[in-house]
Amino acid sequence: MSVAAAADRLRSAHRLCVLTGSGISAESGIPTFRGAQTGLWENFNPHQLATPEAFERDPRLVWRWYEWRRELIAGAQPNAGHHALVEIARRIPAMMLVTQNVDGLHQRAGSHGVIEFHGNIMRDRCTREGIAAERSPANKEELPRCARCGALLRPDVVWFGEAIAPDALQGADAAAANCDVFMSVGTSSQVYPAAGLSEIARQRGAAIIEVNVEASDMSAGSDWQLLGPAGEVLPALASAL
Repeated sequence: MSVAAAADRLRSAHRLCVLTGSGISAESGIPTFRGAQTGLWENFNPHQLATPEAFERDPRLVWRWYEWRRELIAGAQPNAGHHALVEIARRIPAMMLVTQNVDGLHQRAGSHGVIEFHGNIMRDRCTREGIAAERSPANKEELPRCARCGALLRPDVVWFGEAIAPDALQGADAAAANCDVFMSVGTSSQVYPAAGLSEIARQRGAAIIEVNVEASDMSAGSDWQLLGPAGEVLPALASAL
């Protein structure tokens, strides 16, 4: 299906909900979650590094992995797909952006009000207070600790076995339920509850646009399927509006 046809529908949209996944970040050179198991980490299972149990068992190992991933992300830049979503937001009366990515590239590109479904890898969270926290400057060579209470810090991301933060879940559900166009970008639509957002939108009568390099589980239910890299398809879509 053509970009022009999808742009025609977008042009008349009043409320757009966009869900992005690892595909859009991969175009900035950020490995997908499992693709990050390279080099020093190729012999580790992600499930052994991204669970509360793993952190309790060996917080130093988990922090080494996350600091390595942070370095990769810090060196990456938003790509044309990220920037195109900023432009699309300017053309639509109301747009909500929900991302499964934890890299913060949407915000660096200029998107506002992003719902970070799985958190943000560049933030720390206090294990005692459960809130985003600054690091204490006192123990630079040790595991990071909270500047407020001294408790151990952890990456502010959702690990396997953990629930999505209530505010992120409620915000994403509301965005999907209230939109008249739902656009999925660079996601396989296999990880729930994010994969269920398109179903919420469809049940409320929203038109569904999928942007992906290949067909996914949601393709059969999409009104427009735009195959190709987000960094190419989204700029074309923005230009056609």
